Amino acid sequence: MPRVRKVEIKHFRGIRELTWCPAGGINCLVGPGDSGKSSILDAIDLCLGARRNIQLTDVDFHRLDVETPISISVTLGELDDELKNLEAYGMFVRGFDALSGKIEDEPEKDDETVLTVRLIVASDLEPSWSLVSERAEAQGLARNLSWGDRVRLAPTRIGVMADYHLGWRRGSVLNRVSEERADASAALARAARDARAAFGDEAQGQLGETLGIVATTAKELGIPIGENIKAMLDAHSVSFSGGTISLHDEDGIPLRGLGTGSTRLLIAGLQRKAAAQSTIILIDELEHGLEPHRIIRLLSSLGAKEKNPPLQVFVTTHSPVALRELAGSQLFVTRPAAEKHDVLIVGTSDDIQSAIRLYPDAFLASSVIVCEGASEVGLLRGLDQYRTAKGLDAITAQGTALADCGGGDADRPFKRASAFRALGYRTAVVRDDDKKPTAGVEAAFIADGGKVVAWRDGRTLEDELFLSLTDDTIGKLIDRAVELQGEELVNEHIKSASKNAKSLNAIRTEALIDGIAPDSRQILGKASRTKKAGWFKSVTWMEDASRDLVGPDLANADAGFKALVDDIFAWAGNAGE
Repeated sequence: MPRVRKVEIKHFRGIRELTWCPAGGINCLVGPGDSGKSSILDAIDLCLGARRNIQLTDVDFHRLDVETPISISVTLGELDDELKNLEAYGMFVRGFDALSGKIEDEPEKDDETVLTVRLIVASDLEPSWSLVSERAEAQGLARNLSWGDRVRLAPTRIGVMADYHLGWRRGSVLNRVSEERADASAALARAARDARAAFGDEAQGQLGETLGIVATTAKELGIPIGENIKAMLDAHSVSFSGGTISLHDEDGIPLRGLGTGSTRLLIAGLQRKAAAQSTIILIDELEHGLEPHRIIRLLSSLGAKEKNPPLQVFVTTHSPVALRELAGSQLFVTRPAAEKHDVLIVGTSDDIQSAIRLYPDAFLASSVIVCEGASEVGLLRGLDQYRTAKGLDAITAQGTALADCGGGDADRPFKRASAFRALGYRTAVVRDDDKKPTAGVEAAFIADGGKVVAWRDGRTLEDELFLSLTDDTIGKLIDRAVELQGEELVNEHIKSASKNAKSLNAIRTEALIDGIAPDSRQILGKASRTKKAGWFKSVTWMEDASRDLVGPDLANADAGFKALVDDIFAWAGNAGE
């Protein structure tokens, strides 16, 4: 069955212009709110859906400019025999080059044969669907897909059941806008009961195969509806037609009573069973109504882990769980711009794949701070919590995420940060200064719009803390280290760092008499970052110390250190820029 090869959107909602060649399997769109993710799904649905009319208003035109028509073109490849019928569509077949994404009216030898469907909506709001072909247009020929082919190609849309409010059902918005009521429920209920009695077991023989497929699919997906499901007339239906027959569980309870998540999961599973007839599926907010383990089950059902995916799936998500389950080749970042929208593939480089696994939430933010190690992540988290308790906005609420580079060589943070920058993320690096990065690497990152905050004068974060905070807070940091690591280990680290010139008790005594000397501060900084046994070398340890101790003392700390911290939070607070 056909799959979408290219999507072209012009003047639709927040999208002035967009051109995208999606993957043949999973296409998961991520990005900040209002970046056009849902509009892309809606555009595909409007262009390919089997409908004779659509409900659009002036607000669906880009910037309310109704003088410029909405144009949505979807190019389909992997055509079946019906769509390659020369008598019907011969003048409209075109050639698609997968490497360049170009479409030519006259197919080249190695091009894929494709058809392009275009939807135009002008200021009169009347939709017009047609097949695109310059040579056919030159001969005055025009046509659309046949209705039968449109029905076959129509995507399956799994929504949030919002159409409940478009009928006069109990609790719907239509029952609240006025006091008018149509008192037909009693008569319909009586008629339905009579029909249910007459219908009996006839449907079991007529629909046995379908019922078996539904039962098997539900069992595979872990949805408890029993094995002996039935096709019965629904007592609450408003008409006697095909829609009057609904699925019921083995106790005769309508399956429309399933939760939103179960319904979406079951429909996705059934769509896979029908892949031979329809391959394109659209799901907005993939995670809606689903727990993490069922998000994983849904993605598996859609073929996320399969080499030859059975469906072409277009989804949007804000779920880190979904990102962890998908490969970089299945993830696409939407980037809005005044003139042109971009849809960028995340990619499969090692830096990107590891970032997806460790910090998927970073791909759902507007801005990313890449920290050299866990200590920096903990410091910023703790300070953020302290600031939030004082009434300031959290940096996460401002659209900024933290990502841990995991240490390593001095250039590593820039490799990860540059990967985010290439996808359009506003990106900063917070690094130690004991090892200098390659000058050209850091300079190139800054030239590309990246932000760098480095600790001063060859220092690590631990050096900055013990050289910048007040004596009282340093004493509390030592006490916290003793709680975490034990007095003996902390003492050994101090003796080793000072070459036995000082000990834990000596520094504590020194603090009580004359204050902590500069050389003792340097020793504490070195001792606290002992390789593989650092006093605060975990996100949680540093986070707690930062929130409880560093944050309250920051106003009294060394001005240079405070300025660096303020610079980081000022940048994070401008995530919308």
